[in-house]
Amino acid sequence: MRWMSFEREIANQPLQIFPATPDMNILKQLVLAKHRFSGLTRHCRALRSSYLHSSTDASIEVHSPEQEVVIALGSNVGDRLDNFNNALELMNKSGINITRHACLYETAPAYVTDQPNFLNSAVRAVTKLGPHELLGVLKQIEKDMGRLGGIRYGPRPIDLDILFYGKFKVHSDILTIPHERIWERPFVMAPLMDLLGSSADCDTVTCWHSFSLLSGGLLEVWEKMGGESLIGKEGMKRVLPIKSGLWDWSQRTSVMGILNVTPDSFSDGGKFVSVEAAVTQARLMISEGADMIDIGAQSTRPMASRISAEEELDRLMPVLEAVAGMPEAEGKLISVDSFYSKVASEAVSKGAHLVNDVSAGQLDSNMLRVVAGLRVPYIAMHMRGEPHTMQNSENLQYDDVCKQVASEIYSRVKDVELSGIPAWRVIIDPGIGFSKKTEHDLDILVGLPNIRAEIARKSFGVSHAPMLIGPSRKKFLGHICSRIAADERDPATIACVTAGVLGGANIVRVHNVC
Repeated sequence: MRWMSFEREIANQPLQIFPATPDMNILKQLVLAKHRFSGLTRHCRALRSSYLHSSTDASIEVHSPEQEVVIALGSNVGDRLDNFNNALELMNKSGINITRHACLYETAPAYVTDQPNFLNSAVRAVTKLGPHELLGVLKQIEKDMGRLGGIRYGPRPIDLDILFYGKFKVHSDILTIPHERIWERPFVMAPLMDLLGSSADCDTVTCWHSFSLLSGGLLEVWEKMGGESLIGKEGMKRVLPIKSGLWDWSQRTSVMGILNVTPDSFSDGGKFVSVEAAVTQARLMISEGADMIDIGAQSTRPMASRISAEEELDRLMPVLEAVAGMPEAEGKLISVDSFYSKVASEAVSKGAHLVNDVSAGQLDSNMLRVVAGLRVPYIAMHMRGEPHTMQNSENLQYDDVCKQVASEIYSRVKDVELSGIPAWRVIIDPGIGFSKKTEHDLDILVGLPNIRAEIARKSFGVSHAPMLIGPSRKKFLGHICSRIAADERDPATIACVTAGVLGGANIVRVHNVC
């Protein structure tokens, strides 16, 4: 391999590698910390069995089992996002199998401040590469992507740092793990925290917490830095890459206008099937303040019959091309509402900027792989079954709807990430009206913070994702307000949208924008 010359260069470096044996007092205190990492009660039993007696890196490279690692990414030269995408692809091809992604952060430069802003993130991965072998691979990727020598902390197209390697501490002349500057860098700690949950999911994560030497683990380190209060400040903001820019969704709630080019949608089926009528409606919604237009050519109302991808494309493409070509659409975002990968691919090629999938990849086995290749944001919605079955008795059974919806969304997003779509391109939707009774929809509307908190038990990063809600004119509002006609439910929609925004919704999907 290309990085073997680097490995030969470092093969004789003196190395100390040993399993971290956390102070049990620290572990006990972690259990009692106010955020209560529930997984931290487990002793790191595996540490003793994985003790590496060898003092040479060569034997570690050959004999070490698969290890979970954390790798930080940074870039501030060239197309920063493209640099990230290329680095992730090269890592996966080099035996570093990425399993979880942090959010994406735009941050002010540290140490050397006279340089462009950085993009920062981090990933969890598993690898059979030993620590120095892993270092060699990462350095070769940096070199292949154009990173040359230069001033320390200066500009670079890509920077890849090993933060953690399994349950081990490593010390050599060229490598220290845990990375020695984790504890002083908010731009490293923020994405690192995204890769964790409030409950430790394995013994390895328990050990990572113990490396901080604080009773509250990594969470306490982050809180001492300022924690969430740092996000959105001048020096650091979470962003989602969309169109040709970076979207900071925390600034205000965005409005997504619904454009149904279907004959059978529950609210406005048949009204906008012609290109002329659809363009007129899109122009109206934009004039009234819509930030996004969501175009759908297949009804997903309960009991709706499914049409083929080809028929959906026949309906969709003339309207999409016309709307994308409108002068008024300049600066606006266009979403395609489809669960077909073929439709998603064709729509993006003709101007759509994001994919809105009510099934979160469950109705087309190719959807996640295709969207990963498209490199566009992906809206993953909660639904059980499919439109024809989602309201059957089995799919309406919940003990705690917010808790279960959160768990099922997390499971979907986990599949999304494993398919190659970074979490920093994911938008979550709890699926109001899909596989829900009226009381479930109401519980979700007032329980959005609970959904985020439940997701945070497993992944802080996914819990921070932009959240979309779509209560507009739905049947549960008709039940509450005794309005049979869908277009008479706009006042109730306004009340639901208000509740959702107060609960932390970042995007509201509505039929009537004004």
